[in-house]
Amino acid sequence: MELINVLDIIDGNFAVTTDDGNTIYYIVDEHLTEKKEVVLDFMGITIVTTAFLNAAIGQLYNKFNSEQISPYLSLRNIDDEDLILFKKVTDRAKQYFAEKTNRS
Repeated sequence: MELINVLDIIDGNFAVTTDDGNTIYYIVDEHLTEKKEVVLDFMGITIVTTAFLNAAIGQLYNKFNSEQISPYLSLRNIDDEDLILFKKVTDRAKQYFAEKTNRS
């Protein structure tokens, strides 16, 4: 299991940009592809936006399903309010990519 300190990766305590989210995405994507556990630690992060979460987590659902993500990805030290955002982002991503697949 690898612990990823989000604060160190994005070099700041605001997890707000798509670019920072993409940086996290590539790390998580690599772990999921190799079926290795990864923990995203949000210690010290004071602001999280849906733009960041869509890029970091939401787009994972374009490549993986919940059964492929859940055993390998976990979050640590994330505020309850941000956890609600995380749930909204993942629910929307699942729906969006399911509908996209059905349209293809």
